[in-house]
Amino acid sequence: MDWFNSILSFFTGIGLRLLIPIALTALVIYFLRRLDVRWQNEATRQVPAVQKPECWKIKGCSEEKRRNCKGAQATEPCWQAFRQQNGYLKEECLGCGVFRQAPTPIKI
Repeated sequence: MDWFNSILSFFTGIGLRLLIPIALTALVIYFLRRLDVRWQNEATRQVPAVQKPECWKIKGCSEEKRRNCKGAQATEPCWQAFRQQNGYLKEECLGCGVFRQAPTPIKI
């Protein structure tokens, strides 16, 4: 019977030290994911649709240049299409009138 108590205490220790923290961590992850989904849904509902600026018209680009331009072909504004790998905007975009006059999304 003494061996039974030692085995029982061993598994009780495993349960207290491993299973309970793992279960609590899984529960926290579950609620954080639900919260993230809720915040994502709120964010998509709050962002009003902003029309893409037609930079090729403002800059007076030719039809051939427009066909070969990554900014004109993209669905997002041109400065987003030309964003650098590290996430920074190009210097020429920061001083561009299209970028400076673009409407900012309004939080509703």
